[in-house]
Amino acid sequence: MIPFEYMKPRHLDEAIEMLNAEDPSVRPISGGTAVMLMMKAGVLRPSRLVSLRYIEDEYRQVAISGTGELHIGGMATLSTLEHHRAIQQGWPVLAKAFRKLSNVRVRNVAMIGGNLAHADPHLDMPPVLSLLNARVEICGQAGRREMPVEELIRGYYETALAPDELITKVIVPPMAGRTAAYMKVTTRASHDWPTLGVAALVQHEQQRLRHVDLIVGAATDRPTRLANVAQSLVGIELSDYALREAGERAAHELDIVDDQHGSAEYKKHLLSVYLGRAIRSAVTDMH
Repeated sequence: MIPFEYMKPRHLDEAIEMLNAEDPSVRPISGGTAVMLMMKAGVLRPSRLVSLRYIEDEYRQVAISGTGELHIGGMATLSTLEHHRAIQQGWPVLAKAFRKLSNVRVRNVAMIGGNLAHADPHLDMPPVLSLLNARVEICGQAGRREMPVEELIRGYYETALAPDELITKVIVPPMAGRTAAYMKVTTRASHDWPTLGVAALVQHEQQRLRHVDLIVGAATDRPTRLANVAQSLVGIELSDYALREAGERAAHELDIVDDQHGSAEYKKHLLSVYLGRAIRSAVTDMH
């Protein structure tokens, strides 16, 4: 392993100053669960790592704003979010997703900002947070800005972040009477990398859908919104036939590729089945 600097700033501004907009070999590190694996594999050879573990506690806090939005500090650990009462009550789909995200040892150290910035296409949080229209607050040497999570991920391990920018906050709008579900399909343990992830957000009256949002993860290089399929379900009476048809349409429309977690045909079959299950789960979600 090539020698590198390991910096331990105590303040966010100090951490940002230690990064380098012109040198991608200078990298921030939060929980380190992904960075260390990449270094061991020889994929990442940093000249400097800037640890975010010691910066101000305010970036680990979870709070509800006056408008009912959920504000999550970018350095909050996944296990903190999994057990947070406000998230369990107001955003149960998030709490449930956190419980199946990796194993407990990883959740205890991995941070939400680093998780999103990693941009692995098989992560669970990008599709779920995109479904909820969450956005991130980003800080860098040029200042602060906000961006929807859906626009943050641009492709395989690629984000809209500059090398000197950090995710300092995740902001999630209130559910506002809508319900949601995330179906994670794995070939091994429930906390393993997903072969397919399907996130569904609905608003319904009795057995009729008034609003539908659908996002698929792990099957493409970034979370993908199924706008046409979702629109086709609005106003219809919920039935097994309608959901099966929607799943088959989604599998036909989505450009899915093979990877180590499953073939394209296998993922298409899973999508045709689990899309309807995710919608059913969202409809029946009563916290």
